[in-house]
Amino acid sequence: MEIRKARLSDLDGITALEAVCFPEAEAATREAFLKRLQAFPDSFFVAETDKGIIGFVNGCVTDDEVISDEMFASTSCHNPAGSYQAIFGLDVHPDCRRQGIAAKLMSRMISAAKEAGRIGLILTCKERLIRYYESFGYVNMGVSKSNHGGAVWYDMVLIL
Repeated sequence: MEIRKARLSDLDGITALEAVCFPEAEAATREAFLKRLQAFPDSFFVAETDKGIIGFVNGCVTDDEVISDEMFASTSCHNPAGSYQAIFGLDVHPDCRRQGIAAKLMSRMISAAKEAGRIGLILTCKERLIRYYESFGYVNMGVSKSNHGGAVWYDMVLIL
């Protein structure tokens, strides 16, 4: 398995994987991924095997301390000089889970944030994933104002 920066040629594989990993109301569209790949390619990594794209992590850079629904909708929230690396999604194909792929993707994003001089990373997650993200050092900040896809989310922050 190789973890590398995503390329525009990965667009179809990324979109297909997102559709498998998230309910339709929460899943990003092909158009959204195209805009993300163009706007923040340094914050978009894929895990690839001979089977293709089996995982990815992506998100914009911001000065905001929490993720807002607007960030999912528009790449205009991306500030390349921002203090925080946001994580919009950490996807791993269901057949490839529990093999450490998500952890490797998260570690790569954390390393990239450190290399870029960010002060931290932010994400939202569902309650069942709080402990998973805490294992990386994220702190639960409580229920998020985000209601993306009609779900209840929790704000998480990792200070570097």
